[in-house]
Amino acid sequence: MELSTFERQYLKGLAHGIDPVVMIGNQGLSEAVMREIAINLDAHELIKIRVLGDDRDARVAMYERICDELGAAPVQHIGKLLVLWRPSDKQRIVLPKSKKALKAAP
Repeated sequence: MELSTFERQYLKGLAHGIDPVVMIGNQGLSEAVMREIAINLDAHELIKIRVLGDDRDARVAMYERICDELGAAPVQHIGKLLVLWRPSDKQRIVLPKSKKALKAAP
């Protein structure tokens, strides 16, 4: 799933005030962790994930794997935080249609 620049910018703004809902520990991406991420994406659409560990390449690989397997869009990877978005059946977040709509959004 690909997001345009202004959609990503809008989601980053929304994500700023939320706390991580899932932590990926030393065991990495187990089935249980993937299931928990999927549950939280269904419940919230926009989530933060904290990844423990100092290996940046491993975090990038996890980020890509989560997005591929769960059909989520990567919003932001900053430090040890990953921000993901996936629309749910009960659409809670409506993305702006254009950059102009982004500026008009509250």
